[in-house]
Amino acid sequence: MKKSEDLINFYSVIIGTELLNGRRKDAHFAFLNKELLKRGWRHKASFVIEDDPKLMENIYNLIKADENSVMFSFGGIGSTPDDLTREVAAKVFRNGEMYFHEEAKALIEKQFKEEAYPHRINMSYLPKDSKLLDNIVNNVPGFYLDDRFFFTPGFPSMSQAMILQALDTYYSKNSVVKYRLSLTAACGESDLIDIMKQVNSDEVELSSLPRFIDNHKRATVISLDSTSKKAVEKYYDLFVQYLKTNKIDCFLEDIAKRD
Repeated sequence: MKKSEDLINFYSVIIGTELLNGRRKDAHFAFLNKELLKRGWRHKASFVIEDDPKLMENIYNLIKADENSVMFSFGGIGSTPDDLTREVAAKVFRNGEMYFHEEAKALIEKQFKEEAYPHRINMSYLPKDSKLLDNIVNNVPGFYLDDRFFFTPGFPSMSQAMILQALDTYYSKNSVVKYRLSLTAACGESDLIDIMKQVNSDEVELSSLPRFIDNHKRATVISLDSTSKKAVEKYYDLFVQYLKTNKIDCFLEDIAKRD
C-alpha cells in the first residue's frame, strides 16, 4: 500500500431511490462500518443518494478529490435503464472510456446462456482497466478501479462478500497503532469549550459527547485519539487538571460504555 495507512479515508456511496422513499431499508452501511472498525480503519463519510447521474458524478468527484480516499459504492450495476453506476464511474475515473470486459462477459454468458442477450451482457460493459469482484450468488461480478474504488450490487447478499474480498485483499488491517483515553465530566459541553480550544487537532482527535447521568444531570464524555501516546496523555492530563481546578467532578472513563 503506497499511501500512509494512518491517512486512508474510507467512503461509502449507497445508491437507491427505493432507500430514500422507504420501499427498502439499507443494510450496507452497518455491515461496512462494522468491518472497517474491526480492521482499524476510518469511515470518513457515507452518502445515501437517489439514482441521479449528476448527483452520482458529483459525489464520486468529491471522493476522487481526496487523494487518500478508498470508496465502496453500492447499487446501480445491473442491466435496467436506471442502473447508471458503470457509466458514471467511467466518466469520473476513466474519462468515459468503457469496454466489454472479456472475463465478466464469459461469466455472464456461462451463468445465463442464451438469456445473457440482449440485456444482461451489458453488465460486462465496464470502465477501462476494471478488475472484478466475485459474486457468490449469481456470478455477475462487481468491479473496481485503481485498487481503491469498489463497485458492488445493491443486494447485501452479493455485496457483503465483495466487501470482504476487497478488504481482505487490499486493506486487511490497519497496522498503525492508535491510542485513546476517555473521561466523563459532570458538566455540559459549554463548560469545556475553553479547554477544548487548547487541543491541537494536528496532534490528537477530540470528540465530545453529551450525556445524562444520575437523576438527569448533564455530563460530557471526552475522548482523545492519536497515533502518539505521548500526545494523548498530555491532553488528557490537561483536561483532568482543568476539571480539578474548576471543581468539576469527573470519572476517568467513558460512562457510555456502562450502558
